[in-house]
Amino acid sequence: MAVSLKKGQGVSLKKSENDLSTVTIGLGWDVKEEKKGFIAALLGGGGQNDDYDLDAVAFLCHSDGKIHNAGNNNLVGGDIVFFNNLRHSSGAIWLTGDNRTGAGEGDDEQIIVKLNDLPAQFAKIVFVVQIYQGIQKRQSFGNIKNAFIRAVDGKGKEMVRFDLSGGEGFSQYRSLLFAELIREDGGWKFNAIGSPDNSDSFVNWAKRYI
Repeated sequence: MAVSLKKGQGVSLKKSENDLSTVTIGLGWDVKEEKKGFIAALLGGGGQNDDYDLDAVAFLCHSDGKIHNAGNNNLVGGDIVFFNNLRHSSGAIWLTGDNRTGAGEGDDEQIIVKLNDLPAQFAKIVFVVQIYQGIQKRQSFGNIKNAFIRAVDGKGKEMVRFDLSGGEGFSQYRSLLFAELIREDGGWKFNAIGSPDNSDSFVNWAKRYI
């Protein structure tokens, strides 16, 4: 049975108990349906009924907690895995694709990590979720429900899960540092973070790690 975490909690994922050869980091969410008022319907926009394009991003950090290779000017080719840099050069971590709506059951986006093969210099993986063009579309995590991040091992066992929905308290936030994996003896530790930011770009988060 998966360990269910709350914000600020962590759990060790040990090799002796889990198959860490290929770990799937799955992220999911639903969008609340809200009716627009008459004027808003005439003018369009408002964000509530538009598709929410949430993007999963992974930062690969060294033991100092920093990203040492940010890639080129477009962040391509470096240690940030995102929609324009789907596969890391090590071949040990990649993003499966971009779900633009959050529709359907199960994971909406997945990042696959071969934890046993990840080069030793990477001591931490940080997972960020952003609402693409959230400011422009007037969208926020306040209208997101049933958001989660989970880790599934190579045998399909859900090891850990962190559920975090938005609500009114997140109405000004458009990106989120969701969780992190930290290398430790005998495996990795999964930490539930859940720290929001009003920026709608993961670049704002990346600057804190460079």
